[in-house]
Amino acid sequence: MTNIEKLREYMRKEKIDAFIIPSNDPHFSEYVANYWKCREWISGFTGSAGTVVVTNNKAALWTDSRYFLQAENQLKNSEVELKKAGLKETETIAEWLRKNIGEKSKTGIDEKLFSIAEFEDLQKQLFPLKLIPVADPFVEIWENRPEMPKNKAFLLDITFCGKTTKEKLKDIEKALGETKNMVYIISALDEIAWLFNLRGSDIDYNPTAIAYALIDFPNLHLFIDTKKISVYDKKTLKTNNVTIHEYEDFIKYTETVSDKKTVIINPKKNSVYIYNILKKNKLKTKIETNTNGIISSLKAIKNKTEILGFHRAMIADGVALVKFFIWIDKNIGKTKITELDVSAKLHEFRTKNKLFVGESFETISAYSEHGAIVHYEPTEESNIEIKKQNFLLIDSGGQYYNGTTDVTRTIHLGKPTAAQKLDYTLVLKGNIALSMAKFPKGARGAQIDALARLPLWSAGKNYLHGTGHGVGHFLNVHEGPQSIRMNENPVTLEYGMITSNEPGIYVAGKYGIRIENLVLCKRYKTTAFGEFMQFETITLAPIETKAINKKLLTTDEINWLNKYHETVYKKLSPQLNSQERKWLKKKTQKI
Repeated sequence: MTNIEKLREYMRKEKIDAFIIPSNDPHFSEYVANYWKCREWISGFTGSAGTVVVTNNKAALWTDSRYFLQAENQLKNSEVELKKAGLKETETIAEWLRKNIGEKSKTGIDEKLFSIAEFEDLQKQLFPLKLIPVADPFVEIWENRPEMPKNKAFLLDITFCGKTTKEKLKDIEKALGETKNMVYIISALDEIAWLFNLRGSDIDYNPTAIAYALIDFPNLHLFIDTKKISVYDKKTLKTNNVTIHEYEDFIKYTETVSDKKTVIINPKKNSVYIYNILKKNKLKTKIETNTNGIISSLKAIKNKTEILGFHRAMIADGVALVKFFIWIDKNIGKTKITELDVSAKLHEFRTKNKLFVGESFETISAYSEHGAIVHYEPTEESNIEIKKQNFLLIDSGGQYYNGTTDVTRTIHLGKPTAAQKLDYTLVLKGNIALSMAKFPKGARGAQIDALARLPLWSAGKNYLHGTGHGVGHFLNVHEGPQSIRMNENPVTLEYGMITSNEPGIYVAGKYGIRIENLVLCKRYKTTAFGEFMQFETITLAPIETKAINKKLLTTDEINWLNKYHETVYKKLSPQLNSQERKWLKKKTQKI
């Protein structure tokens, strides 16, 4: 019996006609612990984003453009049909269900895996079909399901995070305004990590620990497997008015909250399960007006200590990248190197730094046609040898105690063609345009996204993914609430936000090109027309110049690239030996 058939058997028993399986966990994490990889278990698709819907006789997966090619490959020999989300011709989940099940049918969801906002929105879309929240069916049908993670957690030293939990609580109180007789529920792991300066390794790449939190102003409550925290850290938490409870006691504790208090809950980051428990207990519930979340907004604006840490992490990461690229130069064509070798070697160089904790996501080491698969991750089955021809796209990042990195470089290992040079230069022009942008305070990411795309648009080319995402401080590499993408996002860019800048182009069956740096939002100047902002590029790594068609660059673009490379050499060379400095000097020379 296949995994889908096991789910269908459960559905028949529960008299459910369809079941929706998202990619998240009860904390709405982008990456999830193995215990919650239900969508992967059902479909075989391993990408980080996607939703599977199963009916009595059909199954389909919706995923975004990053994973189109990967999903096509992984779903080939299954009954699961690929739905390319975001394309005009692709029907929504609700439209597909209307077509495939009757009007009186019931659609089930795991009540812990849908946020309040998602549940209400889908319920409206499906009407008059019924959406039924149920307890996790995979507890019953998934044999040998992985255990809940039990990894140790720890408190990040104040020298890295810059603010105590008490200080952060004051920031939350200030943002909320009135906190008397109020209780604030937190489910998102990165928000809990930020508030308590807590880090862990329960989820690959995201240094978080599985937990819930509740603020009963002015007291804090942390719900976590208490065995994960050392005696010393427990004492530190206690000095910050934190009471520690077992993870399983979170719901039980909500039942003790006085009905004279108002529970504030973010509809995007708390499950319909929690909401229904609060209603069942007849507690006054207030939906947070800042739908992106007060903590998320505070966390996105880095303090001085965090910004300094980012700069230091970029130097460490840049040194690792330089040593890695030298290794590529020395060995390509002389010994067999595969995509997996590239990932392993880059990881090895990063581990040389004492503040390195782990990778911030699985390295995308994509040679030749694999570069056209936006989120390609080499496996033993797909792994290919890298040769002295075509592009090698490497998107990677590190988690350091003092910061998180995310950098993409595309290098050409042979002699680039005129077409390849054109594409590479257009992507570079887009990256530089956004890097040099000046914009009024209050601007949103969607208002400046076109700057990175205009060079490509002018040639009738485009990329379907976003141009920029927020980045956490020794936290999630993909962090909200800000973004730079074509889709409207009401969040404004603020001083202290760190965001990626990563235009690209993908030619199916041939190659992919992406150039990514992280940028810090800073003050530019104030004029009679108001305050203006700018970006400081903080990533430090040489940009491939062999694939540039210099004739296509303006004087300003050439000056920007030369100045950037001057900074890269100045910051990284003191950490390198004489041979490494010689290599870097050549790679950063003026064009």
